[in-house]
Amino acid sequence: MSDTPKVRLRGLYKIFGANHKEMMPHVKAGMGKPELLEKHGHVLGLQDINVDMQAGEITVVMGLSGSGKSTLIRHLNRLIDPTDGEILVDGLDVMGLSDDALRKMRQDKMSMVFQKFALLPHRTVLQNAAMALEVQGVDEATRNAAGAKWLARVGLDGYESHYPAQLSGGMQQRVGIARALTADTDIMLMDEAFSALDPLIRTDMQNLLLELQEELHKTIVFITHDLDEALKLADHLVILKDGAVVQQGEPQGILLNPADPYIEDFVSDINRARVLRVKSVMGSLTLDSFAGDVQIGDNLESLIALSGGDTAHTYRVMDGDTPVGQLDMRDLVKALVPRVSGAA
Repeated sequence: MSDTPKVRLRGLYKIFGANHKEMMPHVKAGMGKPELLEKHGHVLGLQDINVDMQAGEITVVMGLSGSGKSTLIRHLNRLIDPTDGEILVDGLDVMGLSDDALRKMRQDKMSMVFQKFALLPHRTVLQNAAMALEVQGVDEATRNAAGAKWLARVGLDGYESHYPAQLSGGMQQRVGIARALTADTDIMLMDEAFSALDPLIRTDMQNLLLELQEELHKTIVFITHDLDEALKLADHLVILKDGAVVQQGEPQGILLNPADPYIEDFVSDINRARVLRVKSVMGSLTLDSFAGDVQIGDNLESLIALSGGDTAHTYRVMDGDTPVGQLDMRDLVKALVPRVSGAA
C-alpha cells in the first residue's frame, strides 16, 4: 500500500458569509465560532482541518448537529470550496482542477450515497443503479449488466423493473449503494447514509457495508452523528466540534483514551463491552496455561459470557491460528470503566 493517503486535508477552513476571505485573519488569530458570528455575522464551518484518509479504509467523521461534518464531506468533491487550505486526492491538488477535470474526477473517482436516497422516481431500480455509467456515456447493455450485478450483490435481485416508490426505505438505500458501486469509483462518500432508516434496517445496512468492504476495500468517507455506528464502522475516526477536530485516531484507542472532557462525555454512555475488542485490552504473552483461546477481534461481551463473569481467568489471544497475546479478565473489567477527568 502506498504511503500517500488517498485523501489528505491540510489547513482546511470554511467560513460562510459575504466577506469570508477577510475573516481569515480573525479566525487564525483565535476567534471562535460564537464570537465570529456575534461580531462579524459570519459562520465558521471548518477550522484548520488536518486529516489523512487512507486507501481501502473507512474514515468516519462524526459530531453533533452543526459540528461541520457534512460541510467537510462536501469539500472532498468540491461541492463546497474552502476559504483556505488544501484538498489532495491521490496527491493531486483538487483546488487546481479545471471545470472539466473536476467533473471527470467526480465521475471517475468519487461516488456519493445520500441520507435521503436521491433516487429518480420516474426511473426503474436498474436505471437508477446504472445512472452513473449512463452519465459517463457507457452503452446501455454494459451499464445495465453492471447495475444488475451490483443490485444482486446488495440483495435486490429481481427488483430491477420496480420503481423507487415500490421499495421500502432500506431497499431504496440498497439501490443507492448499488449505484455507487456500479460507478466503480475508488472513493465512496456516504453522508448520514443510514440515518433515515429504522434501527433494525440500519444495523442490516451497516453489516452489508462491512461485508462489501471486506471484499472491495474501497476508500469510504462516512458521516454520522451516531457514536455506536461510528465505532462499528470506522478504521479511522474523526470527531468534530464547532468545525474543529477534537480527536482523531483508531476508534478503540479513542474510547479507551478520550482526549478531553468533551470526548469523555461523548463516549460515557457507550456499551463498552460490545464495542471494545480483545486487541485493545490484551497484554504480552507470558503464561503457559490458559482458561481457553479467544480471537483478537472478539468483543469483550463475548469474553464475559465465556468466563461466566469469573475474573480469575486468563485467556490466550489468537490471530487465526497464531498466538499473539493474553487477556487477563481483571484487565477487561478495568477497561469497562469509563475514564473520568482528573483520575489517575
